[in-house]
Amino acid sequence: MIKRIVFITLFLVANCAFAQLKMQGVVKDSLGASLELANVIAINQETKTLQSYGITDQNGRFQISLTKNSNYSIQVSYVGMKTVTEHISTQEEDLTKDFVLQTDNVLDAVELTYEMPVTIKGDTLVYNADSFKNGSERKLEDVLEKLPGVEINDSGQIEVEGNVVTKLMVNGKDFFDGDTKLATKNIPSNAVDKVQVLRNYSEVSQLSGVTNNQDNYAINIKLKEGKENFWFGNITASAGASPDDELYLVQPKLFYYSPKFSINFLGDLNNTGELALTRRDIRSFGGGFRAPSRSSGTSIDLGDNSLNFLTSQANALEIKNKMAATNFSYSPNKALDISGFAILNSNRTLSKEVNFVQYTDSDLGIPDETTEQTSNESSDQGLLKLSAAYKPNVNNQLDYDVLGRFSKDVQDQNLLSSVVGNTSQLDEVTPFSINQNINYYYTLNESNIFAFEAQHLIKNEDPFYNAVLVNDPENNDDADDDAFDTTAEAMGFNTSFDNYDLGQDRLVKSNQLDAKLDYYYILNSKSNINFTLGTILSKQEFNSNIFQFLDDGTEFEPTPTFNDGLAKNDTDYNFTDVYLGTHYTLKSGKFTFIPGFSIHSYGNKNSQFGETYKDNFVKFLPDFETIIQFKKSESLNLRYSMQNNFTDITKLAEGLVFNNYSSIQFGEPELQNALSHKVNLVYRSFNLFNYTNVFARLSYNKNIDQIRGLTNFENVIRTSTFFNSNFADESVSASGRIQRTFGKLRAGLTTGFNYSKINQFIQDRQSVNENFTQTYTPELRTNFTEAPNIRLRYRYSVSDNNQGTSSTKFVTNAPSIDFDAYIWKSLTFKTDYTYTNQDSGTQPAQSFQTWDASLAYRKNEDSKWEYEIKATNLLNIDSRVTNSATNLSVLNSETFIQPRFVTFRVRYEL
Repeated sequence: MIKRIVFITLFLVANCAFAQLKMQGVVKDSLGASLELANVIAINQETKTLQSYGITDQNGRFQISLTKNSNYSIQVSYVGMKTVTEHISTQEEDLTKDFVLQTDNVLDAVELTYEMPVTIKGDTLVYNADSFKNGSERKLEDVLEKLPGVEINDSGQIEVEGNVVTKLMVNGKDFFDGDTKLATKNIPSNAVDKVQVLRNYSEVSQLSGVTNNQDNYAINIKLKEGKENFWFGNITASAGASPDDELYLVQPKLFYYSPKFSINFLGDLNNTGELALTRRDIRSFGGGFRAPSRSSGTSIDLGDNSLNFLTSQANALEIKNKMAATNFSYSPNKALDISGFAILNSNRTLSKEVNFVQYTDSDLGIPDETTEQTSNESSDQGLLKLSAAYKPNVNNQLDYDVLGRFSKDVQDQNLLSSVVGNTSQLDEVTPFSINQNINYYYTLNESNIFAFEAQHLIKNEDPFYNAVLVNDPENNDDADDDAFDTTAEAMGFNTSFDNYDLGQDRLVKSNQLDAKLDYYYILNSKSNINFTLGTILSKQEFNSNIFQFLDDGTEFEPTPTFNDGLAKNDTDYNFTDVYLGTHYTLKSGKFTFIPGFSIHSYGNKNSQFGETYKDNFVKFLPDFETIIQFKKSESLNLRYSMQNNFTDITKLAEGLVFNNYSSIQFGEPELQNALSHKVNLVYRSFNLFNYTNVFARLSYNKNIDQIRGLTNFENVIRTSTFFNSNFADESVSASGRIQRTFGKLRAGLTTGFNYSKINQFIQDRQSVNENFTQTYTPELRTNFTEAPNIRLRYRYSVSDNNQGTSSTKFVTNAPSIDFDAYIWKSLTFKTDYTYTNQDSGTQPAQSFQTWDASLAYRKNEDSKWEYEIKATNLLNIDSRVTNSATNLSVLNSETFIQPRFVTFRVRYEL
């Protein structure tokens, strides 16, 4: 069936290509000057539809594709000029036709029969959504995927010209703080009129001319007429059966927009694994651009003590999810905007994974290990945010945000190891944080601008860990049975019981203030100078305690025979950074130069076990940026920066910490900062003359005095501490994408290359771990409005790993096909299939297949009701396999997934 679909679609594409001819020419004004960004559209006189469109380049040239032996109405338009309309008839050969536009002094509105599919207005690309729809779309994501230059990456994020879009608005108002994933998965496609891509976007108009916003991309969704002042959206309900359970899904998606007020509500109740937001999405939720306008050169790590769940939620046996989310915005007057959102998410997951671990250095005597893990996971998460923006006039802007997060996460694992035996593990954590931002921007006059930006964070994390391992004191001669015994004796545990019942409490409190004052002096239209005075004040407290539950219910606190007998932690860490920076911006023709530097006065102090360790020093950190703007839609950006990196408190704390039963760490209180050199080169080109989109990025990073782990193994139980390595770690990465549209066919190639060199230290021996990964992903897709559409994709990846005494090579081949058809204006059929093959060269190749499909019926495009049958995992595969390598081991994983699900759905459109 799949081969037949591919053949039919390629036959349609070939027929369309052979029937095409090219029309090209130049658009000028009455004085003979070329007109850049003039619009040219061709309307087929027989079908009365827009068949082709083009936009002139800097030389006024245009190029469009037409069908042979057809009649067209050609319309050429330009702002401030009278639109020219001419009728032409094509034959068998290409055409050349120039146009001259006259000035329209009256500026009467010209009524065009059709809107341009794509228009450019300064730094804004405007897509007319209806020009790219064929009727099979149901949500915003389906529309965005068809827009030239716009991609939905594998993480569900929107990318434009290689940059991830981090803010999405609807009618100019933030949608859930600008989160793109919630928008693409939930906003109905039939509500979308225009998609505006805002390049060089700045939320602060006063700073748009003095800061570099090239990496800032936002999207604004313009709603269709009639969607304002009315509720719209849809409600989906579903039922079905699986081998183990009854399936259900209820998802209301409701939206209301008016000029002053908007409110959205998203609900989700299902056990089919279709998540609006994953746990990881919610942890990183916060979007927008309200961050410092320029990095200070200091990076301080506060650590992350949340749970590391066994697998991602896309790879789980069972998933039950409940979510309720609401977002609002209110503008009582033109000067004040108030907005906020609340998200509550509850998730229950069952995961299972089988791993084969082969440690990289065979001379160390670390045995290979096979593990089988099952995990019951529960996560209850909540977010609440309120924001206010006050702009009384063009010279003043005040922004305030407060974001609160809380969660309760529990993971109950059972692990069977070929070396250690059976282990039960329980992890619990109930963290919370409150993050506040306040920003004020003041323009004194046309030459003087002031900006104050401050962030304050309070974070509290309290992970609890419990592990129960089998102990057989009568059979300690068997290496497999006493894998943990040596570690238990060194830890000081009581070894006379049948089980080791171990526990650990941790508490990490963080309090950090990051504030800076910027002054911009505008020298002239080509240059300005910026002075920055800032500070970072950070305080962390860390307490931990390791204990053993005895058979009589009491708790025994061990005294280890190593690490000077230190098991508990009671550590305070204070960090200060006071800095002064300056940057000069000069524009000269196509070039923009931004040299700068910052001078930092650092202070570090940590206190533990009655001793205080201090480190105070001054550091000079230069940075430099050059932008070459070849033309409006083509640029090259070179950026260099030096950065100081500071670690979190857990790597400074001298007492013992269980990461888990097989990984124990203790810190080093006299750790120093690491220094990094970063170089980035970015090229972008978006050419609507020949429909070509090119993006390329090259990055180099070198870390000096990097904090590395010194690891020692006892069987598969490892103990680690930390030190500043004299060996520099380096990484080089390159990525690129090129797209070209040929009529209704779009071709693309995405590539990625990554090389890293990491120094590892195991059993007091240094070795170098090198990894080189290359990925190639060619793609072909069609965009017919009447015929079925297909997307063919092939991902080829090679990963070479050299771990010093051993090497591995993983090769992945993954062809895929997506197909959708809108049949008889009432049926929508979609299917996607992927075959993944992974080969390590030393073991038999492993492969798995995924295949999903859906068939939906609605009487016509205006019908309120739609009925759908949806099937996932049609081939009913049990698991997915992956191969990977770290600096310590090579890992082969088999992750078990949900079985075949078939559900019947009803969707009602408001």
